[in-house]
Amino acid sequence: MAFTPLHDRVLVRRVQSDEKTKGGLIIPDSAKEKPAEGEIVAVGEGARKDSGELIAPSVKAGDRILFGKWSGTEVTLDGEELLIMKESDILGIIA
Repeated sequence: MAFTPLHDRVLVRRVQSDEKTKGGLIIPDSAKEKPAEGEIVAVGEGARKDSGELIAPSVKAGDRILFGKWSGTEVTLDGEELLIMKESDILGIIA
């Protein structure tokens, strides 16, 4: 894929949620919530201070992250649904 986010934006692939509950019930697609967990695919170069100095991003490609339920903009690249969001929309990195 030839896409690089600009500035402090990141490209995220959602992690697929389980098809069953812990009790064994199958969850239909219409009842599933979109997961708020993902993997970073690409990262922009970072934001700039008023002085022009570059602020390096805190995340990198391959990191697993949590983000807000309504974060990001959904896009389709090469037939795959991804999210573009600002780094500030990321709640944390999953270790």
